[in-house]
Amino acid sequence: MKQKITIKTIAKELGVSTSTVSKALKDSHEISKETKDKIQAFANHYNYKPNNLALQLRNQKTKLIGVILPKIVHHFFSTVIKGIEEGANKKGYNIMVCFSNESYQKEVETLKVLSNGSVDGLIVSIASETLKNKDFNHFKDLVNEEIPLVLFDRVVPEIRCDKVVVDDVGAGFKATKYLLNQGCKKIALITTPEHVNVGALRRKGYERALKENGFEIDTSVIVEVDESIDVKEQIRTVIKEGVDGVFAVNEIYAAKSIRIAKEKGLQIPNEISIIGFTDGQISAYASPSITTIAQHGLTMGRQVIEMLIERIEKDSEEYKPKTIVISSDLKLRESTKN
Repeated sequence: MKQKITIKTIAKELGVSTSTVSKALKDSHEISKETKDKIQAFANHYNYKPNNLALQLRNQKTKLIGVILPKIVHHFFSTVIKGIEEGANKKGYNIMVCFSNESYQKEVETLKVLSNGSVDGLIVSIASETLKNKDFNHFKDLVNEEIPLVLFDRVVPEIRCDKVVVDDVGAGFKATKYLLNQGCKKIALITTPEHVNVGALRRKGYERALKENGFEIDTSVIVEVDESIDVKEQIRTVIKEGVDGVFAVNEIYAAKSIRIAKEKGLQIPNEISIIGFTDGQISAYASPSITTIAQHGLTMGRQVIEMLIERIEKDSEEYKPKTIVISSDLKLRESTKN
C-alpha cells in the first residue's frame, strides 16, 4: 500500500518549498515545466488528493471560522467565544461554533465536515475522550494539509500548531499558596482525571506549593472526579475531618464543595476555606461567594482569533508555531479568609 502523503511530504522528498508544490499542482506558469512534471509525477504515483479546504484557502476565502468546544455549558468557554467573535468581526470574519460534547468520534466527524471547505481555519479545545485516547491523527492531518489551526486551553505538544493556554501550573500554585498563607494545614484537591491535562497541570501547581512549604502530598484528600457517576459523593470523600482548605479546579466543583461543607456543619471560611477556578456567575452569586482563579477567557479568545487570522492571511513558507501563555489572577471573595 502506498503511503499517505501531503504537500509537505512532497516538498520534503523533492527538496522544494510547499509553495512550489502547491503552484506546480495547479499548473502555475511561475514554475518551470521540468519542476512541474517532477512534482506532478510524484503526486500521481502516490495518488495524492489535495484537501478541498487547502485548495480553497489558496484561491478564495469563506470569511468563516470554525470553533469546536468540548462543552456547551461552561462560563470559561462562553467568554472565550465572546473574545473570538469580537476579534473575528473586526476583521470581517464570522464564526461557526460546534461542540464535541467531550467525544472523540464527534470531534473527528466535526473536523471532517468543517475541513471540507466550509471554513478558512479552525479553533479547537480538545475533547476529554481524545485526550484519554491519545489519538490526535485527525489534528495532525489538518496540520499536514496546512489548514490553519489554533488550539486553546486543552492542548498537547504532539500537534504542531499555534496554541494559547493559561498558566495552569502557576494558577494551581497561586491558589494553594494563598490557602497556606491563610493558615490552612490540610488542603483537599478536587480535580479532573489525569488525562485532562489542564487539571493535571493545576494539580502540579498544587503539589509544588505544598512541597515548597514543607507539606507532604496526602493522596487521601485528592479526588479525580469521574463525571459519569455521582460527583457530589466523590467530593464528599475528601472533605473530611481535618481538612481546612479546598482547591477545586473549576467553579462547579467549588460550589458543590461549599454545599457539602454546609451539610457537614462547617463554617466557611472560619473552619474551611474554598477556592475555585473560572470566574463565572456561579462563583459570583454562590452563598458564600467563591474566591476563584480568573482565567481571562475574553483575552484568550481575542488572542486565539488574532493568531488564526494572521495564519490565514499571511502566506509564509517557513511557518513556526507559537504558544502564548496567559497569566491568571486570584479574585478574593467570601469563601476564604481575607
